[in-house]
Amino acid sequence: MSVTQHHLLDTYRARLLGEPAPPAPGTRDWQVVREWRDHRQFRAALAGRPPHGRLRQALSRLLRVRPRSTG
Repeated sequence: MSVTQHHLLDTYRARLLGEPAPPAPGTRDWQVVREWRDHRQFRAALAGRPPHGRLRQALSRLLRVRPRSTG
């Protein structure tokens, strides 16, 4: 049974039972990835290692010294 067929079957069962329909497959994939990354950063901070992430990368880009162009 494919993922789509399984989702359609779950939606049909939920409708028969009067329950809310389940989310479509793949709608929360990025949310799961972000939560996993946040959890890794939290564990790194607890272990005393510097957490790496979007904020640190953005700050490093802003603070990076750029050579002046001569011309």
